[in-house]
Amino acid sequence: MSKFWSPFVKDLVPYVPGEQPKLSRLVKLNTNENPYGPSPKAIAAMQAELSDSLRLYPDPNGERLKRAVAEHYGVRPEQVFVGNGSDEVLAHAFHGLFQHGKPLLFPDVTYSFYPVYCGLYGIEYEAIALDDNFQVDVADYARPNGGIVFPNPNAPTGCLLGLEAIERLLQANPDSVVLVDEAYIDFGGESAIALVDRYPNLLVSQTLSKSRSLAGLRVGLAVGHPDLIEALERIKNSFNSYPLDRIAIAGAAAAFEDREYFEQTCRQVIASREDLIASMQKLGFEVLPSAANFIFARHPQRDGRQLAEQLREQGVIVRHFKLPRVDQFLRITIGTPEQNQALLQAL
Repeated sequence: MSKFWSPFVKDLVPYVPGEQPKLSRLVKLNTNENPYGPSPKAIAAMQAELSDSLRLYPDPNGERLKRAVAEHYGVRPEQVFVGNGSDEVLAHAFHGLFQHGKPLLFPDVTYSFYPVYCGLYGIEYEAIALDDNFQVDVADYARPNGGIVFPNPNAPTGCLLGLEAIERLLQANPDSVVLVDEAYIDFGGESAIALVDRYPNLLVSQTLSKSRSLAGLRVGLAVGHPDLIEALERIKNSFNSYPLDRIAIAGAAAAFEDREYFEQTCRQVIASREDLIASMQKLGFEVLPSAANFIFARHPQRDGRQLAEQLREQGVIVRHFKLPRVDQFLRITIGTPEQNQALLQAL
């Protein structure tokens, strides 16, 4: 510990991202990246920005991207916030919307950044146990809280909570912000953005890293009531007034405008996921129902950690979490059909 650190730094437990291996010729199925590249229109838009204009600051508000998102979802631009990946958007939400002196609620098996942000911003939290089928039961959230956050579909399980259940949660918590983290919603779910005009306490976050194949660009967004968006803008403008560069704004906006390519690649990932689930089940795996671009699977006769290690020896990397309740599961990203076949052969 450095004597120059602020006192709270030593108590932080940082998020650990999935491994980004330096070795080539690996089948990399551990970080939920899209196996298909970005929209060609997005690439062209980014290339067009590589000019003398890079000497100028970008639009601090990312208006072009906000308009593209608003048009895609049928909301108003003032209901849209954009930032550096959904992780930054989530950080601003934790900072600006969840510091009310009451515990934040989220599932016990969920995105591990949530407790990290609670530590960073001094937010008390309660982890609510998923049920025996690893599903969120909204009745379990009927307790005092300073906010609720969960991924939908959940990560790392891939299980989806329907809009009817989300609506019950919103109705039961009118005085708390409910943040639905939709990093994977485009692979089989219906976005809760459809509910934002009816529930001023709903904030929905999304990323362009998964379904729009732009993980390397770092663009995220949130949609909600203008009052919630204003809180995020105030935090952003007190922290980083130019979060998105010119290239990111151009590429992200074009990716939203190219609906045909987006829908085509989502269909390909979904079809591959269903094929992989069927093949894994034939090998004796139990696979949780997934609406994401990954599956969560365990084998009744094989240890999860050993499976992950033996797959790595075969040149296939998957994610294994050394966590209570799920240490026998592997989280496996949906790859191309060829990558999925290499996984199955290795198994």
